[in-house]
Amino acid sequence: MTTVPPTRGADDRSTATGSNQFELLLFHLGQATGSDRRELFGINIFKVREIMVMPAITKIVNAPRHVLGVANIRGQIIPVIDLPALTGCTPRPGEGILLVTEFARNTQGFAVEEVTEIVRVDWKHVLSADGRGGELVTSIVRVDGDAPDSRLAQVIDVERILHDVMPDQTRSAPSQGKRVEVPPGTVVLAADDSPMARGIIEKGLQAMGVPYIMTNSGREAWERLQALAAQARSEGKSVREKVALLLTDLEMPEMDGFTLTRQLKGDVQYSGIPVVVHSSLTGSASESQAQSAGADAYIAKFHIDELGDKLREVLARQ
Repeated sequence: MTTVPPTRGADDRSTATGSNQFELLLFHLGQATGSDRRELFGINIFKVREIMVMPAITKIVNAPRHVLGVANIRGQIIPVIDLPALTGCTPRPGEGILLVTEFARNTQGFAVEEVTEIVRVDWKHVLSADGRGGELVTSIVRVDGDAPDSRLAQVIDVERILHDVMPDQTRSAPSQGKRVEVPPGTVVLAADDSPMARGIIEKGLQAMGVPYIMTNSGREAWERLQALAAQARSEGKSVREKVALLLTDLEMPEMDGFTLTRQLKGDVQYSGIPVVVHSSLTGSASESQAQSAGADAYIAKFHIDELGDKLREVLARQ
């Protein structure tokens, strides 16, 4: 079993997240349906624990569709999801590559055709996939930046894939009656680029009785925050009387959650608005970076009851 270190180290990754950049692992899944091309796909390197030649797969009776079986990775039994089949791609015959990933407190493997490289990307070159088709893709990346002929890579929506293939991994039924009280007239401003994630968050906030504004990216959340601040000024109020709390994902096109948090915490007019990071990036490095950006709390997706507890805890401090 051959293991390839997936990245250059925590310090180097911290430099990227501190400058509105991230590292993207690029890979192929095979020949695309109706095409002779092998398109590029990508995943945030923070989600990848290791990369290895495909190990032995044990077939499981009545396994969910697109689950190849399970693999024994150093004593840990993990499910292996067939990404080429899920996306309609046809890989070349051979062993293939396994991406062992960790997010939302789960470990799973993704079968891919081949890994190509790791690139550092500015979030401004990451465009939302909303309205561009492709339900399993959150965003489209200009891999080569501003180059007019830049390669394009599709960032897979890992939350959606897990939800579709293994729904028990992301199912979270909020308890009824556990309300979260926010100051009268205020809302929770939320940001997440995954449509599936937004749906889960909205249902959770509704069950908690929390008024909210949902946005699709860090940039949209920042613009909405500025608009609310302008509205507050016109009414002779502070923006704190409009926004009770910012709830943000980390991985988002155009502006990530790290940058959004730093900008909010660095502007005196938003003083007192707490930030709760709600992310599938559950490693200690991501949590540490969010804290250094000024986040007041960090909670893993998708544990809605725990999210409610964290919201109550943070709001009680204000």
